[in-house]
Formats: sequence, C-alpha cells, structure tokens
Amino acid sequence: MKVHYNLKELPPFNKGIITTGAFDGVHKGHQQIIGRMREIAKETSGETIIITFHPHPRKVTSSVPGEIKQLTSLNERIQLLEKVGIDHLVVIPFDYQFSNLSATEYVKSFLVANFHPHTIIVGYDHRFGKGRLGDFEMLTQLGNENNFTVEQVNEQIIDNEIISSTQIRNYLADKNIVKANNLLGYPYFFEGFIVRGNQIGRTIGFPTANLHINDEEKIIPANGVYAVRVKGECFGDKVLDGMMNIGVRPTVDGQRKVIEVNIFDFDEDIYEQNITVMVYDYIRGEVKFNGLDALKEQLNKDVLSAKSILLAYPLF
Repeated sequence: MKVHYNLKELPPFNKGIITTGAFDGVHKGHQQIIGRMREIAKETSGETIIITFHPHPRKVTSSVPGEIKQLTSLNERIQLLEKVGIDHLVVIPFDYQFSNLSATEYVKSFLVANFHPHTIIVGYDHRFGKGRLGDFEMLTQLGNENNFTVEQVNEQIIDNEIISSTQIRNYLADKNIVKANNLLGYPYFFEGFIVRGNQIGRTIGFPTANLHINDEEKIIPANGVYAVRVKGECFGDKVLDGMMNIGVRPTVDGQRKVIEVNIFDFDEDIYEQNITVMVYDYIRGEVKFNGLDALKEQLNKDVLSAKSILLAYPLF
C-alpha cells in the first residue's frame, strides 16, 4: 500500500475505486466496504484508493474538540489498512476551510479534480460537504454528470445491531470488551511506553510494566482489571499473556491513575520500551482490599481468570 500526503504529488490513478471517511477502528463495517472495493477493482483492473482525513473531522467541527477520542491513531489506521490489501491511502489534512466545501464543491473540485474516480463506494449513512447535506442520491446524480459510478454498501449487522465506531466506543466505556472486539474484528489495542513505578507489585510477586500513553486522543478502557496479551520488539516474536489494571490502586495509594500490566511468566528489565497491549476481556472492577495480603490473594484469582479467558482465544 502506498500512502500519499500531498494532493499535488498524487500519481495518475488507473480506474480508481474510491471510498472516503475517517475509518476510525477499521472495523468489520469498514472491512465490508473495503472488500467490495477490491472486488470491483479486480473486475475492472482498477486501483483501490481510500481517502481518509486527519485530524478526525469532528475535532474540527465539534464545539468541544478535546472530548473527541479515537479507536485508532493515524499510524494505527495505516497499519490496519495495509493488512487488508488496499493499493493507495491518501491522507487529507482536515481543516476549517475544507469543512466548508459545499457538497457539490467537495465532489467536483476535490474528488473528481484530484482522483478522476471510476467508482465511488459509500456506506449506508454516508454524508458529505458543509452541513453534511450531501447524500447517496446527490452523489449518484453528480456521478452521472461527471462520469463515475456510485455504489452503496448496506449497514453491517452483528447480533441485531449496526456496526459503528460510536457503538464500539460505547462498549469500551461500558467495559464490554467482548462485544467491542466482535464489532472490530480484532482485539482492541493501544501502545504504551514502559516507565518505572513504585515497584510495590514486585514485593508481592506481581511485577508490573507501568505504561505511559503518549496519544492523548486514544481511547483507554474504563478502570478495572482485564485479560490482555502484549507484544513488542522487547519480546522478539513472542506474544505474551497477562493481566492489566487501570485505576488509582486504592489499596496502595489511591492518588493517581495508572495503567500497569502483569506479564505472566516474565520478569525481565524492559523499561523505556514501547509495547502494544491487546485487550480481550474485563475481569473485575477496582476494589480497596484490607492490606497487601488480601490484594495478593485476589491477584492470584485474577491470574486464573485471565488465563481461563485467554484460552478461548488461541494464537495462530
């Protein structure tokens, strides 16, 4: 997959099969659109092109942009899209001026002028242009006028609900990791940088990797204990099982929020390394225990719970 950041340096695309959107999460609904793009590209000997926006359009159009959290950073989206076999990804800087393009201007002066599409694929709820006034019917009419075809992919439904990035965000906030992952099509993940903590866990036999999250826009699951797996260069090719605690650690100090991962059967120095944490299921909420012995007893139970959960998700 080739990634393009400059409209002025785009190559001459051959029969571009195009879709546009934030693609936050690259979830199963997105994957259905991408699958259809690839089918048409194969039939027409064309190229698949995804046009995405950075920052997320809602960060520009929202009256409270700081509240917008994302399932995936731009780099994570690039990694996920590369795995599904797209030919080209075009990253468009989304700003106030771009957001004020009318629906017709957006299609004619942006899509047609820069990409000369053969086919444009859109989702069931696709809207475009200032005020989100453009819809499938308008795009079809503009396609007739500008010599491109438009196809709409219906909503994708799992367990009687429509797949959407918003629903996945809601499930993460509600600690319903299994449903979030089911809609994503993969375990929700985030990256952290390992920093030194107060090492209390080590004194009771549960050393933890304390994580600093660099991406302020990344959604972090709600407070609690989770079954996780970790990977990173410091582990080589291995993916290791573990459990994660997010919260203020009320038994220890309760002063500040931390994210700490106990990696099973692992006790090496990996400070100042980046690791990726993949979240599989929620185990329990935060509890203030009556001392470290009671905490240790519960942690032993949590290990068993995490291992039991992870057995249901074999690695291949």
